[in-house]
Amino acid sequence: MGRNTRKRRTPLAAKALAASAALALGGGGLLWANFHASAHESHHDVAWGGNRTKASTAQVVTISCPDVGQKLTDVPARARTEVAGELAGLDRQITDAYRRLATTRDAQARDAGFVQNSILQPLQDRRAAVLDRIGLEVTRVGGTVPTGLSALATCTGSAADRTTGGGQDGGGQQQGGGQASTGGQQGGTGQQGGTGGQAGNGPAAADFVDITKVQPNVPAKPRRTRSASTGTFTTRCGVNTNKNHNTDNVIVAPGVANGAHHLHDYVGNQKINAFAGNDTFLQGGTSCQNRNDLSSYYWPVVRVQDGSQDFDQDADGGGKEGNVGRILTPVQAQIKYVGSPTGKVVAMPQFLRIITGDAKTTTNGLANANAHWSCTGFENKVQLTAQYPICPRGSKVVRTFAFQSCWDGRNTDSANHRTHVAFADAGGNCQNGFKAIPQLTMRLVYDTTPPTLRNGQVKNAYAVDGFPEQLHKPATDHDDFISITTGGLANRIAKCINRGQQCS
Repeated sequence: MGRNTRKRRTPLAAKALAASAALALGGGGLLWANFHASAHESHHDVAWGGNRTKASTAQVVTISCPDVGQKLTDVPARARTEVAGELAGLDRQITDAYRRLATTRDAQARDAGFVQNSILQPLQDRRAAVLDRIGLEVTRVGGTVPTGLSALATCTGSAADRTTGGGQDGGGQQQGGGQASTGGQQGGTGQQGGTGGQAGNGPAAADFVDITKVQPNVPAKPRRTRSASTGTFTTRCGVNTNKNHNTDNVIVAPGVANGAHHLHDYVGNQKINAFAGNDTFLQGGTSCQNRNDLSSYYWPVVRVQDGSQDFDQDADGGGKEGNVGRILTPVQAQIKYVGSPTGKVVAMPQFLRIITGDAKTTTNGLANANAHWSCTGFENKVQLTAQYPICPRGSKVVRTFAFQSCWDGRNTDSANHRTHVAFADAGGNCQNGFKAIPQLTMRLVYDTTPPTLRNGQVKNAYAVDGFPEQLHKPATDHDDFISITTGGLANRIAKCINRGQQCS
């Protein structure tokens, strides 16, 4: 398989790109399928998770579809639920095409035009119908359809040796702190040893790096002013030992079962699913010690690909969509609200929704990536976006999130789930018209046997769950939050932080 070189983005260019892009809602994808060869074809070893199986590559095809959600930044509120459902439908179409690629290997081997005629063209037709419905929903409530929306129906295919896997740039710009991964020594030249993974859709050896070989890349924090809000508020909500999981995403795809196409851990509110809403959130109960914290904190699970399976091996969002292996429960989950280095914060509004990071960076690039991967003992030195760390003996994998800390003062959500909140600038200041709110930070720690790299293959890989076409890239990591409180807790959190106290 050919090797693709990846040009490293300069920090300045990465910052400019990060400032110019918006979060993708859905409807875009990069499909990948790896098929076992016919008996008469040559074979080679493929390693994953410690087991080696004889397999060969008859065809490897990627299908890149434009991300429709990036175009829909101004959907009227009355049409958002319907549009979100249609975008989730586009994701289902991509998943269906992905499955069709994986189950028609014989037909593809016999007919060079099969992918175009039987997969790409029908996919385009189905996407066109959805885009027409989105346009009708927007205009029905008086909105304006973005120019060029219909052109986003077309998807293109290419051989795997002509793709970098999408967006895996060693520069690894992150939001909310400007931290850039150096890429280290491993994986600086594209996908080595194929796409890899227990299900054949990642991660690859190039997605891992020995953290001890990465140069320190964590920048200094902004200087505090005299009016800084220096307190912290910690809420203890557990690590999801009760296995509260689902594959929905009520923020992005309300009312759509399996809208996430991957499995989430949930702590805090115990009744969050695609069909929950503001009227039912308050009846959800909570895993948090503070019973007034009914907020929902949820993130994609991490799995170790050691040849094992978990309860969802035959389920949508699980094994059916390439999310395989044993689910790892964090050994620690710290949820903390912190203040602003330049001023006081206002209380979060009830039902505020925030998504940090981008689940589709393999399609969209790294502009909205906000993944932070590290190891215990290295967190103040190295934070990675585009690679998973291989931690030394005695060190554990750490996954952290720093959410947007500026709010527009009006909306609890927006059409693209991003423009109502923003990150502070490098000096810690919110843009004009935005107010500083308590910044939600999360730190998840995992205890797993370190992966090993040999001959361009990875053994005992771990990876974050994702959409089937996103190749389990580390940059696709993301986190979701809905602020739900009772008993005046939101005001108490803000007051604690503004007074410089440490509360829980």
